[in-house]
Amino acid sequence: MVSKNFYFQTIGRVIFITATSLMLAFLLARENYVFGILTLIALVFQAYYLIRYVNETNRKIAYFFDAIKNEDFTLRFPEKLTLKSLEELNHSLNMLNEMIQKIHLKNQTQERFYQEILKQADIGILAINKKGHILFANPRLEHMLNYTPLNHIKQLSQIDENLYRVFSELKPFERRMFQLTNEREKIDLAIKSSSFNLDDQELLLVVIQDIHQELDEKETESWTRLIRVLTHEIMNSITPITSISDSILKYQTLADKNPVDETSYQKRLENTIKGLEVIKDQGANLMSFVQSYRSFLNVPLPDKKIVRVQNLLEKVIMLMGQDKKFSNTSIELLMDDQDLELFIDEKQITQVLINLSRNALQSMEQLKNSSLKLIAGINNAGQKYIEVKDNGPGIPHELINEIFVPFFTTKNSGTGVGLSLSKQILRMHGGNLKLNSIPNKETSFFLIF
Repeated sequence: MVSKNFYFQTIGRVIFITATSLMLAFLLARENYVFGILTLIALVFQAYYLIRYVNETNRKIAYFFDAIKNEDFTLRFPEKLTLKSLEELNHSLNMLNEMIQKIHLKNQTQERFYQEILKQADIGILAINKKGHILFANPRLEHMLNYTPLNHIKQLSQIDENLYRVFSELKPFERRMFQLTNEREKIDLAIKSSSFNLDDQELLLVVIQDIHQELDEKETESWTRLIRVLTHEIMNSITPITSISDSILKYQTLADKNPVDETSYQKRLENTIKGLEVIKDQGANLMSFVQSYRSFLNVPLPDKKIVRVQNLLEKVIMLMGQDKKFSNTSIELLMDDQDLELFIDEKQITQVLINLSRNALQSMEQLKNSSLKLIAGINNAGQKYIEVKDNGPGIPHELINEIFVPFFTTKNSGTGVGLSLSKQILRMHGGNLKLNSIPNKETSFFLIF
């Protein structure tokens, strides 16, 4: 409605100016200079009022947008004017001003709401630009680091030089662990980063969480599991030794009190020898168990080199194919990138892959149409990985958290060190070993680098 009135008003004024201009030309052609001068004066006034009309409308719109830009919503235009078009324009601008004011207030309310959530969050949150300026840091982070205010990541060097180095090298979608020791306490920080754009500016959003309590709980839980397994294994070895030793002592005590003939003596001697042999075997088993524990604790540091993944997996497949027990299982290599490379200790990672592959093949010995797949690639997080996948019976859900505990095993034979040792090797490489199992369908071990 406003645009139509303005349009008609402008067209009407232009038509009058055009008509006046034609009249002026006609009068000048007839050499009627008196009326020509009067017509010229009228033409000047018409042009002046047209420019004034347009400028007044433009000024109002300019004032309106300047007020919106400065978040000044007090600007009001009079709605009772002689010109209908300007009256409707003022009314529309006032309505638009009210709508924008409501939206602005709503956004401010939401912004305060989100800021309050960030302030009350139990994790540290900060936003950093490319120059290292900290645009936002919530109170929890300042309390965690015992430093306020935080304006630039260089200030972190005053807290801990290594912490500053971590933040200065932090890239989007990275995860880091850092142990910070201050005057009050020792805290373990889990640092996660992601990137986002704000006003055409790329920012790094960093989330920091104190996981010291969670680590303590996990450590206690791990020790409980380990002690349970160690106690079980040691008791299994010591109980027969104690029982047989007690029986041998009873034999000797009875022999001293009640002398017997040669035949009975020979029989007791044979039983004693058998008992000592059992004790010897159990002692050897216990020594083997302790040796496994020592080998688990003494894993050498990785001697890393650039290794082509395809060559590594082909070697593992060739080694697995030599065992005739697994000849009925198809072993397949799948790779998205044939030139994929890893910076690893080839011997240690080969040991991990052989251990995982052998476990998979042993679980499928009684299965028809069994298959083992070695898959390598890069996941959505940009991490290189190797997957050992089989279609065997899988691992029950209740045992998934147990199988990485040292010396825990579901087999009749074995030390239960393999998986825990494999996970330790991956951690020493800066990676992780993860498991995903669907019973009676598929099981996958992921070596994340």
